[in-house]
Amino acid sequence: MSELALCLSFLRKALLTAILVLFYYCFSIGITFYNKWVLKTFHYPIFMTLVHLVMIFVFSGISRTLTSWCTGKSHICLSWKLYLKRIAATALATALDIGLSNWSFLFITVSLYTMTKSTAVLFILFFSVLFKLEKLRPWLIVVILLIAGGLFMFTYKSTQFNVKGFILVLVASFIGGIRWTLTQILTQKAELGLQNPIDTMYHLQPLMFIGLFPLFVFNEGLSLSASERLFRYHEASTLLHIMFVLAAGGFLAFGLCFSEFLLVSKTSSLTLSIAGIFKELCVSLAGSVHTGPCQPCDG
Repeated sequence: MSELALCLSFLRKALLTAILVLFYYCFSIGITFYNKWVLKTFHYPIFMTLVHLVMIFVFSGISRTLTSWCTGKSHICLSWKLYLKRIAATALATALDIGLSNWSFLFITVSLYTMTKSTAVLFILFFSVLFKLEKLRPWLIVVILLIAGGLFMFTYKSTQFNVKGFILVLVASFIGGIRWTLTQILTQKAELGLQNPIDTMYHLQPLMFIGLFPLFVFNEGLSLSASERLFRYHEASTLLHIMFVLAAGGFLAFGLCFSEFLLVSKTSSLTLSIAGIFKELCVSLAGSVHTGPCQPCDG
């Protein structure tokens, strides 16, 4: 009887993981294609990411308010001391991961990005073991190495190497390992009260915005201030159109962020990373056709 119960428990967990991964794929693949379409004419990826961060914060706040009204329970709100102590490192790591990844897209192809970004799973494993979230099992190391090695070999021959882009992505992958390990700690530690992905998203976005804003000013600030697509627009319809397009991307970014945090909170950062590799394979297949610098996305 105990064996049957154990088997049923395993099946339920596997089914839940599969559903969460599919939920993550819907938004991740959706925002990838949407952002590629947007950035064909709007060449400001970091500004677009900042808009998405603002919208994620707004949607999270609205969701928290609505659920409080429906349930009658107030949501967690961390004190400033605890907020800066526990949230700041995760928010900064997330902002740098996204910012450096987006910056690298100006220099490298899809194939080189995918090949280099595949190292993130190794960094996640390293930090997961370091923070005692995972046990160092031989079979786990073999599986991770096979996945990362297979993706590396899959993209190697179609890669046009660029030193600057390679370094940016490698640093982003290293920081990404810290990012998702810290995120797992945030969402799975009961004493913090951030098991709800909405609460985690709500607390992360302000510091992420602050961390990413200097990179935006350095790379895109002057160009965007002179752009006729936004700040120097001639017709209100042009401004409204681009804001509507960015807002639609913000909705997808909210769904992606929610699905990522939900998957990490219910499983682990390693599960998210391994699931993300299959998405990267799809991107790499598309990149084998287009060999120029790739377009950024939030996923």
